[in-house]
Amino acid sequence: MDMDMEKEFHEADRKNSWGSNYQEIRNQASDFPCKVARLQENKARNRYRDVSPFDHSRIKLHREDNDYINASLIKMEEAQRSYILTQGPLPNTCGHFWEMIWEQKSIGVVMLNRVIEKGSIKCAQYWPKKEDNSMVFDDSNLKLTLLSEDIKSYYTIRQLMLENLSTQETREILHFHYTTWPDFGVPESPASFLNFLFKVRESGSLNPEYGPIVVHCSAGIGRSGTFCLADTCLLLMDKRKDPSSVDIKQVLLEMRKYRMGLIQTADQLRFSYLAVIEGAKFIMGDSSVQEQWKELSNEDLDPPPEHTPPPPRPPKRTTETPNGKVYEQSEFFPQQIVEEVIRRAVSVVEESVPDGTILSSPQQPAESTRPDTEIRRRVVDDQVHSNPSPEEKLKSESEDNNKGPEWKSFVMNICMFAVLTAGACLLYRVWYH
Repeated sequence: MDMDMEKEFHEADRKNSWGSNYQEIRNQASDFPCKVARLQENKARNRYRDVSPFDHSRIKLHREDNDYINASLIKMEEAQRSYILTQGPLPNTCGHFWEMIWEQKSIGVVMLNRVIEKGSIKCAQYWPKKEDNSMVFDDSNLKLTLLSEDIKSYYTIRQLMLENLSTQETREILHFHYTTWPDFGVPESPASFLNFLFKVRESGSLNPEYGPIVVHCSAGIGRSGTFCLADTCLLLMDKRKDPSSVDIKQVLLEMRKYRMGLIQTADQLRFSYLAVIEGAKFIMGDSSVQEQWKELSNEDLDPPPEHTPPPPRPPKRTTETPNGKVYEQSEFFPQQIVEEVIRRAVSVVEESVPDGTILSSPQQPAESTRPDTEIRRRVVDDQVHSNPSPEEKLKSESEDNNKGPEWKSFVMNICMFAVLTAGACLLYRVWYH
């Protein structure tokens, strides 16, 4: 490439151009037909509708009824390395997954996700847990047994025995499980990632005398693509003896000819550069860095819990008993009392007319109970007048002379209404919000 890889990395950091670099790769990536993956009978075998294997590079199961599995063969000719990238198995495809491994003569599986991430199932439990010891897949006539498990702080290595029940032939499979790589994210550090990668390399699972290693995450494109890109670039550096000759973007574009969407984010692209730059130190002869990676990765610390619990939810306002019945909690200010206080305050003011006269509320018919109906009925009653008698006229004139004291009563009612309403609203907000 035109510039040194490390300079290119720092230049992209300085210009904050990883997003545009990643978008450029997406625009240049190859696109091929995926007709078989989108057949109606195969939809239930795909974890995601938008992640499908290309027809020309898909793995075919050795069966007559339906040979489809969401998996792709990536062949990097110059590096002399092949990978099978696949999705995390579904409950109905676990047997197909192990059938593919048997038929392709693979001896290694790299798993880069957890079964459950952020509360969502990302992969079926396709290998036996310690307490189960073994699993049988009737649709492929295979039996899988857990032999051993070496648990580190951020990865686990399992020894599995895969048995063909038809022929009684057995093969040992190594299962490399990276347990702390977040979906759409990157590992904790290049050191931890490279320590894991070199564990896989040292096992012999990537050697050409065996079948392609099987690599998966949830969709089989993001984390899986990052793993394979870094491994291929380091292999090319070793073969060429010239790290500056390896163009990471071109290697990724070559890999995308075999499976869509490899590397899903700009952060994963940046991390690939970081891992290759760090890994190049070992390729160029500095063997001490491998021991440094191991120390920096803190692999001997206790692993995090398998399922990190979500933060606690706020306490409920009801108490649930084991039999499912729900009892309301006692309330210091029940809603009915608050509503009654507001209703009475409104009633006091409604009974005060603009001239300051306090009216007695006429008795309402039994069927009229809604507040808006009562207000409308009160207005109608107030508008019904008869011709006043002389005595009533005299009384009215006397009342006009006494408006001062009654205005004081009206103002007092307004103040009382304001205080009661404000208090009731405050209590309501404090208790219910």
